[in-house]
Amino acid sequence: MERRRGRSAASRVFALSAGAVVVLALVTAGILLWDGQRAVRAEAERVTSAVAQTVADTGEVAEALAAGDRDAASAALQPQIEAVMADADVDFVTIMDPDGVRITHRDREQIGKTYLGTIPDDDVALTEEFTGTLGPSVRTIVPVHLDGEQVGWVSVGVTVGTISATLAPRILVAVAIAAALAFAGLVGAVIARRATRRVTGDLPAGAVRDAVSSYESLRTLGEALRAQTHEHGNRLHTAIALLELGRTREAIDILAENSRQSQLLVDQVAARRDGDPTVGALLLGKASQAKERGVQWRARIDPDAPRSALSPIDAVSVVGNLIDNALDAAASGDQPRWVDVRMTRTDENELEIAVADSGSGVPDNLRARILEHGFSTKPAGAAGRGVGLALVRGIVDDAGGILTLSEGPTTFRVILPRRDA
Repeated sequence: MERRRGRSAASRVFALSAGAVVVLALVTAGILLWDGQRAVRAEAERVTSAVAQTVADTGEVAEALAAGDRDAASAALQPQIEAVMADADVDFVTIMDPDGVRITHRDREQIGKTYLGTIPDDDVALTEEFTGTLGPSVRTIVPVHLDGEQVGWVSVGVTVGTISATLAPRILVAVAIAAALAFAGLVGAVIARRATRRVTGDLPAGAVRDAVSSYESLRTLGEALRAQTHEHGNRLHTAIALLELGRTREAIDILAENSRQSQLLVDQVAARRDGDPTVGALLLGKASQAKERGVQWRARIDPDAPRSALSPIDAVSVVGNLIDNALDAAASGDQPRWVDVRMTRTDENELEIAVADSGSGVPDNLRARILEHGFSTKPAGAAGRGVGLALVRGIVDDAGGILTLSEGPTTFRVILPRRDA
């Protein structure tokens, strides 16, 4: 099948690897930044809550508020609160009377004014983000008690600007990690490109797939012809031995039966107007291979089955790999063991290839993976492990066809457009 030359397989490997690395690095940086922001905000809430509760539990604060003299309370508490702000590294500590009038404030001119923020209706602590005189801040307000009676409030806050400044080092760390991850990934992508180029050279990805398809076609044809040669050799040796024993009639019967079985399939292939002789030869060989493995072979090729858009190499790869898969499944199953191959015309005048077998079927947990490249239920040393069905899917997809799997019995069904479509 002629293909338009595109980027080499090595370049595609590099592009995909590099793209995946960049996306991974960006996602990692995003997660680190999100987690850092969440952690910094949580730390701000914890600090404001702890400082506010500590100040509220101070006996001198409660006694000053309970006295009811705002000016005296401000004069006594403002210097202490300024020291607390410096030591606790918070942006403001505001003490208020029960009505929310400020007793202390970072800006002395704001003392005596009403607190900007939410004062809880109940006697409970509250943490919120609110925009006050110092701008947006995360703040915690707690009640002040003396002898079980509320005498005021304490609010401690950290501005959003301070939180952002704390987040800056985390941003640098996240960027550094993302950059290191991207660099390591790009180095890996370069290594992967070089390794791929050693195998594929500058061939485009389509040509590499064609090479694999050609190899698979030659492999399955070779196996089929070997089985057919082996079967004919056995029959011929038996007939010669019978002739030497003078049992001419039995020798003729064996040769006639051999010819008759092959002729049935030859007639079906020859009767097909748009048939592919390469696929016909493959089916003849696979019939012998099935008999060699003790599997009953059934094949039906409708005379009006159209020729698909596949090249002979791709057609042999598709049909051969599906039959090989069916033979393996049937041979490992219980009696009766059989494989059924059908090539028919669909209602849309497309070619339908259906290969069914008597095997135990594909487990539900493997159905989604059975067509993945590199996946196989065969032993690790099996030839072509994880290539055949994945190659079939790739060829069918490139041709604009459909590949489906159904059970009862296990049937791989391929729908291919006609060559003249």
